[in-house]
Amino acid sequence: MNQIKILNHGLLTLVQDGGRYGYQQFGVPVSGVMDSFAHRIANILVGNDENEAVLEMTIVGPHIEFENDCVIAITGGDLLPIVNEAPIPMWESIYIKEGDRLSFRYMKSGCRSYIAFSGGIDVEVVMRSKSTYIKGKIGGHEGRPLKIGDVLKIGKPKENLHKLKGRIVPPKYIPKFTNTIDVRIVLGPQNEYFTEKGIKTFLSSPYAVTNECDRMGFRLEGETIEHVSGGDIISDGIALGAIQIPGHGKPIIMMADRQATGGYTKIGNVIRSDLYKIAQAKPGDQIRFSEISVKEAQQILKEVEAKIIAIKQECVAREIVSTKQFHLKINGKSYEVKVEEVK
Repeated sequence: MNQIKILNHGLLTLVQDGGRYGYQQFGVPVSGVMDSFAHRIANILVGNDENEAVLEMTIVGPHIEFENDCVIAITGGDLLPIVNEAPIPMWESIYIKEGDRLSFRYMKSGCRSYIAFSGGIDVEVVMRSKSTYIKGKIGGHEGRPLKIGDVLKIGKPKENLHKLKGRIVPPKYIPKFTNTIDVRIVLGPQNEYFTEKGIKTFLSSPYAVTNECDRMGFRLEGETIEHVSGGDIISDGIALGAIQIPGHGKPIIMMADRQATGGYTKIGNVIRSDLYKIAQAKPGDQIRFSEISVKEAQQILKEVEAKIIAIKQECVAREIVSTKQFHLKINGKSYEVKVEEVK
């Protein structure tokens, strides 16, 4: 069995897959990855099922030692990954040798990054998912974030490692993360609880991400959204991306670890195709909302699925014929350069 060892855990490093569905009726959150697009593409790059568990990293990445050869892919926010002190690209499958060490410099863009391992992460499946729910100490590795000294087992790859390396996502498919975020929403289900002025304020004003943003939800600061008569309702279900407006009139976007039900009015729901933008937002980032119809949201989702199919077809493994390494010195600076011949 292949293994990796955690030499430094980073800020918040969790085992996550697509989520724990079918248990909200018992009060168990779905959890799962925050950025599902990055998660799925990372798994495609290393030859896994799209729902396979990965490591989700937030802002500060871990330091990992590989005890066996492996192929990995890193997607999502750019934490500037390095292997043995040499930079490696993101959105590409990389061959890792036994004894190699992976670490990260700092968050260049976005907020969350994902590592997929060829063969997946071999942890116990709890309620049909490997995802970590920290508050309930459920799933993942002992139901908690990774810490120094942890050892994770890595499953057996479906393909030969040399056939998996060299897969690259074409740049046109790679999302760009900025400090100003445009998010599309569908109004409801309690939009009648807001005045016409309140809805207009919500759709025309920028809202800043506060320090109270985590896997459960993002609290925003900005213009007060006016209710007809208060923000409380009889508790009902909360969907991923639901935008609650409590009595104080400021939005809260509900995310992966959201509770199953809640008693605040919901003015709208972020469309699924735009949730990755929220997942990659940091405190201080500005969010603007625009309304679209359910039909438009469905069409956008179809386009995203078509994009993922195109990525599968285009980022096929290249066969690497030979590899040469050179030591170059330019303007007094030394560089290690690797040249691969492919066909």
